[in-house]
Amino acid sequence: MLPDSPDRTPLHTRTLTFRGFARPDGLWDMEGELHDSKHYDYDSSHGPRKAGQPIHHMHLRVTLDESFCIRDIQTAMDATPFGECRSADATMKQMIGQTMGPGWRQAIDRAIGGVQGCTHLRELLFNMATAAFQTIPHHREMQRRESGADRKEPTEPPFYMGKCMTWDFNGPVVARVAPQFIGWKKAARVEK
Repeated sequence: MLPDSPDRTPLHTRTLTFRGFARPDGLWDMEGELHDSKHYDYDSSHGPRKAGQPIHHMHLRVTLDESFCIRDIQTAMDATPFGECRSADATMKQMIGQTMGPGWRQAIDRAIGGVQGCTHLRELLFNMATAAFQTIPHHREMQRRESGADRKEPTEPPFYMGKCMTWDFNGPVVARVAPQFIGWKKAARVEK
C-alpha cells in the first residue's frame, strides 16, 4: 500500500484490465479493457459530460496461437470522445500475423503507429503482451504438472530473466529458483 497522502481531490481515473482465456480449439484469447472518466461534470467540445461518464471505454480481444502469433483481433469502442475514433477498429486487423515477443512495440508502431491507429488501442495492445506471458506459459506448466509429464530442463533461461532487477542473472532469485542460470551470458553469435 502507498503511504497516506495529503488531502486531495480526485480528478481522473483510468482503469486498464486484462484477462486471459484458454479456448477448446487450442488457441488463447486475451482481452483488454480501457476506461477513462472524470470525477466532475464538465463541458466538452461535443456537449456536457457528467462525472463518471466514460470518455474512453474500449475493449480489445486478441486470439493467439501457441507461439504468441496473433490469429485474430477484435475491438469494441463503447465510448470515445469523437465519432471518428471508431475508424481505428479496421486498422487493428493489420496486427494479424504479428507475434508478441522481441520487437513487439516496433511491430505495433509499424502496423498501426501514429495516425494509422488509436493511441489507446495501441496502449492496450502493447500491455496485453505481459498479460499473455502471465497466462499462457503458466497454464501450460500447470497442465504439464497435472498430466505427470516429465519436466525438460531448459538449456536457455526464460525470456524474462535478465530483464529486471529481481530476475538479475547474478541475483538471489535466480540463484534460488534457477541456479543453472547464475551468471548466464548468451553465447556470442558466430558469423559465417
